[in-house]
Amino acid sequence: MAEALRLYGMKALVTGAAGGIGEAVARTLIKHGAEVLAVDSPKSGVEQHFASVRGIQGYAAALNDPANIPALVEHAVEKLGALDILVNDFPLIPDAPIGADGAGLDELLHKRAELIMAMCRSALPYLRKSPAGRIINMGLLRSVFAANAREPSQRAEQDLAAISRALAAETGSYGITANHVQPGAIMTPDSRQVFRTDKSLRDYCISSSAAKRLGEPVDVAKVVLFLASDDAVFVSGTGVVVDGGRVDD
Repeated sequence: MAEALRLYGMKALVTGAAGGIGEAVARTLIKHGAEVLAVDSPKSGVEQHFASVRGIQGYAAALNDPANIPALVEHAVEKLGALDILVNDFPLIPDAPIGADGAGLDELLHKRAELIMAMCRSALPYLRKSPAGRIINMGLLRSVFAANAREPSQRAEQDLAAISRALAAETGSYGITANHVQPGAIMTPDSRQVFRTDKSLRDYCISSSAAKRLGEPVDVAKVVLFLASDDAVFVSGTGVVVDGGRVDD
């Protein structure tokens, strides 16, 4: 029972939560005692999706504009009563996988940084009041990048790592940790759509993983659970890669 309630009483805001990794995170957190506000876009059906799930409140909001973030955080605190855990998983999916030339990557990374920082700045006053404030940022899926886009993929990881280090340095004195999770080829609804169109990319992702399979959203959610719990109280400014292990190519 103690293990099942390792997040007892914690209040979590999870974005991108109508499906895929965000949904798996929301469901995993409530299994361990947290209360979650699950946020996704107005067209996602997030409110109906979680209508009968105890411990999760679904909320529809635009997640692509940093100007909307302060009101979203205020709504979360109003609904939850407090804020302890912030999981930033923004729906940043290009129309087609980014190629080796990295075209479109700078714009995507700029947008991600804007959204993450807007969320963290808005949430910080409430996280400072928490006995166990946690910021967890989600990286881009491997399916966002073409098979030959190793360098752009690595640059995206490095960019997120820099954000985590900066947030950890800024918030550590308040007892808040800031980390990131870098998923590999995880079978989310978005990845499934990409792999259906480009089977060669799917096959590449499987062959370049030491586990020789695609990951599942729950594989990532279990790592988020660790970072959100007291087990990770002295882990900050770093990231965990969840890709089954990489095979050099």
